[in-house]
Amino acid sequence: MNGEGCSYRRRLRAFQAMRGDPPDPGFIADLEFLENRDLDLSVRLGAMLAFNALVITVGTHPVSASPGAPLSVDAATQPWLTLASLAGIAPVVVSSYLCLRAILVGEEFDAEGLDGDEALRQRLFASFVHSIDAQGRRLRRAVRWTIAGGVATMIVWAAILSVKMG
Repeated sequence: MNGEGCSYRRRLRAFQAMRGDPPDPGFIADLEFLENRDLDLSVRLGAMLAFNALVITVGTHPVSASPGAPLSVDAATQPWLTLASLAGIAPVVVSSYLCLRAILVGEEFDAEGLDGDEALRQRLFASFVHSIDAQGRRLRRAVRWTIAGGVATMIVWAAILSVKMG
């Protein structure tokens, strides 16, 4: 059996042990708050990933545009503009990677050595909060990388237009 199955089984047993005594309404309210925050981050990460896909598509436009289009580049005669156009989307690719890593962050819950409902509940909260913090950090970094990629893309587009107009 792989380690992931064992890890999940331990978490399930710990959660079942917590259910032995009915939790107080404060615990349920706290847990719902954390679940809503986690869901909010998941929606934001999904939206950011979709936006990054759009920006990557738009960023490759000069390379794939029809010859003669205002933002088209010809790789044979304009290799530096072509490479700059492709390099401009590299930060957005980094952003997409960060979004995917954030989505894959799980709540690592280790109940080993803990006795009693209160200790298990505290560990559950700690793992949930840690996961939310890790996702939030990656989302903030992804936003910065997307902005950098957008700015780089706009600079390249201005260079393409200046070459075509000049």
